[in-house]
Amino acid sequence: MRILCLALLVSLTACAVGPDYRRPALPEGAAAPAFKEGDSLKTSGGWKTATPASADTALPWWAAFGDPRLDALVAEAVSANQDIRIAEAQYREAQALVQNAQSAWYPTVGVDASVSRARSKTATGSTTLGNAHAWSLQAGWEPDLWGRVRRAVEGASDSAEASEADLAAARLAVQAELANDYIQLRVADAQQKLYDRTLEAYRKSLQITQSQYRAGVVTRSDVELANTTLQAAQAQAIDTVLTRRQLEHAIAVLLGKTPSSFSLPPDDLALKLPQVPVGLPSELLERRPDIAGAERRAAAANAGIGVAQAAYYPTLSLTAGGGFSGAGLGRWLAAPDKVWALGAALAGTLLDGGLRSAQVAQARAVFDASAAQYRKTVLAGFQEVEDNLAALELLAQERDAQDQAVTSARAAERVSLSQYRAGTTTYLSVVTAQALALTNERTALQLESRQFAASVALVKAVGGGWNASQLQASANTASAGK
Repeated sequence: MRILCLALLVSLTACAVGPDYRRPALPEGAAAPAFKEGDSLKTSGGWKTATPASADTALPWWAAFGDPRLDALVAEAVSANQDIRIAEAQYREAQALVQNAQSAWYPTVGVDASVSRARSKTATGSTTLGNAHAWSLQAGWEPDLWGRVRRAVEGASDSAEASEADLAAARLAVQAELANDYIQLRVADAQQKLYDRTLEAYRKSLQITQSQYRAGVVTRSDVELANTTLQAAQAQAIDTVLTRRQLEHAIAVLLGKTPSSFSLPPDDLALKLPQVPVGLPSELLERRPDIAGAERRAAAANAGIGVAQAAYYPTLSLTAGGGFSGAGLGRWLAAPDKVWALGAALAGTLLDGGLRSAQVAQARAVFDASAAQYRKTVLAGFQEVEDNLAALELLAQERDAQDQAVTSARAAERVSLSQYRAGTTTYLSVVTAQALALTNERTALQLESRQFAASVALVKAVGGGWNASQLQASANTASAGK
């Protein structure tokens, strides 16, 4: 009993071997006061600097686009998407591994029971026939003298938090992909309406050319040129239909459905381009789940160093057992039939051919790789934010210039068609003006599509409505429930 109490006292006061975790040093510039790109957006009155409190999952970021249908689709995807279900299952697995590691803190208790009947022969030649009954309880415990179990639990807990961050990243990825696919589908609807208007105008131009050809005003080549323009536009319109169908199929899969069971009717492109608040660089580390996950994996790898170093120290095993053994059931509680045992064993390795030193070196290398991966993820996060800030800023300028080009192209088309009807220009000028008008309107829609895509990508790059503080809150809740 004294040995047991002493071991318990030592295990409660012993220090865990291995280095205590410190977050890996950040890349240069990670603590800068602001992002480099998007200065004109920040000073335009429509942009504001965010605070960590703005990352609120109760306020879905996709609602800023102002489309109720998109809101419903995102909600459906979050509950039915298979990638999210995979991430949820992996998170549950990580939580189970924490419980697995924690079980080493407690003793193991077992029970044995046996019964036998045997015949034996004595030296005088007589035989005896008798029964034997026995049962016993055994308990064993290995005190965590050097903190090996504590480091293992620490590493498992860090890995579980990383898995929880992965789950948040999976949700964010699905939300962003669905929002982007839905927006591109609505852009395809707008392009289809553009082609419908264009094809109608081209048919009228072909009718005018055919009438003038019959009147002997124009040549046959003008008719063929008008027909070629019409057929080429029809081919482009068909390609838009293909794009829309593929986007519809992609949305169906994100919703956990087969493409044959899902469809979205055409609708107007009525989404709003949201003004996304952007946090300071230091806040980005808390708002991106992939960065938080990489940091938690570095912490888990650091705990692995302590687990490896604990192998240098001996292990103490305490055992106890007790029970009854006798010839009959009635004698099980008799004092002479009682059995018991107490024991302690100290075991350590003297020579292992460098196995333990290699395992420690391996654990340190794993930590170094995890730390480098964390810094790489941070750098990638900053790049994504800067890229999309720059995209939104410059695409807005490009869009303004393109809108002016669309206005000029439409005017040129109207003038050239009027001149052609009056017989003051050739049909080639009409075709050229029509092609320019169609090209510029398509480019304007493509720029609008790119603006929406950059907006979605920026929201994803700053972590959407997620915050790393949720990991600690989840861990505290789980600990309180045990």
